[in-house]
Amino acid sequence: MTTLEDRIVRYGDLQPCKTAFIDAHTPGSNQKENFTIIGGGVSESPDQHVHISIPHGFNIGAAGQPPRCRNSLHDHHTAEAFFVLSGRWRFFWGRWGTAGEVVLEAGDIFNIPTGIFRGFENIGNDYGMIMAILGGDDAGGGVMWAPQVIEDAAEHGLVLGENGKLYDTKKGQSLPEGVNPMPLMSAEELAKRPEPSTADVLPNHVARYWDMVALADKQPCKVIGEHGLLRDKPGFEVDFITRGSASEAMHSHERPSVLMPVTGHWRVEWEGGSATLAPGDTMSVPEGLAHRAQPSMTGDAALYHIVATDDAAGPSWQPN
Repeated sequence: MTTLEDRIVRYGDLQPCKTAFIDAHTPGSNQKENFTIIGGGVSESPDQHVHISIPHGFNIGAAGQPPRCRNSLHDHHTAEAFFVLSGRWRFFWGRWGTAGEVVLEAGDIFNIPTGIFRGFENIGNDYGMIMAILGGDDAGGGVMWAPQVIEDAAEHGLVLGENGKLYDTKKGQSLPEGVNPMPLMSAEELAKRPEPSTADVLPNHVARYWDMVALADKQPCKVIGEHGLLRDKPGFEVDFITRGSASEAMHSHERPSVLMPVTGHWRVEWEGGSATLAPGDTMSVPEGLAHRAQPSMTGDAALYHIVATDDAAGPSWQPN
């Protein structure tokens, strides 16, 4: 039987996968660690450990990287939103990663538009972690890689099959009979992809921690949603809650919800139990469970709250 303690994933208990994606051997990307916290995510490796497999309508994951390690250019069929837990990160996008870029720090969030290649690298001085929210229970069915990423990976022994699985030729693996390599995107497909500038992306897709702290002084700040700071309908909504906007009243949701502290310690209470969450911890709250979350000590305290909506997971929504 699943208990509420089973629905809490502690930062210190996260199990990384170092072979999750096609660039796992490519120099510059071969030290990254991927974590699948809630849902199956989009890992291409059977080595990936899923901490909580209960469907939520979205996936929660994370990427941990040492300084100067980058994640290669890729895209998803559904939303990919990141918030920085620790470190200093450069996000870049476009066919060659040169269309635009932004530097984000702890607490900042980036709801990356679908349909463009994106990558990121840790430009800080220490190991850093970013937390990810991916739309849909199946996270859109996989990753689409920029052609040069697939070509570079093959030179370092990793081949991606059209079945979405990785094969390591350095370990003597080869594509199974009847399975072809993942085809590269055609020039025609690539030409259809937009190359939005930084001026296009930042106002609509990036929210800064201290701005959200100010906005959440008396009530939660709706960060991602139809009426959010970042207007989108990706199949989930994201709220930002601080000490001033944390509810003292017990409340529940019709769907499972997720609590992810970014600063401070938070005490979550429900009938018959409680738990204290720290930054980097993730808690899945069952649907219908009356609960509340409040800071448990003085100092800065903020957390992200995620819950699914009736909206279909798919391409970024374009408000009229």
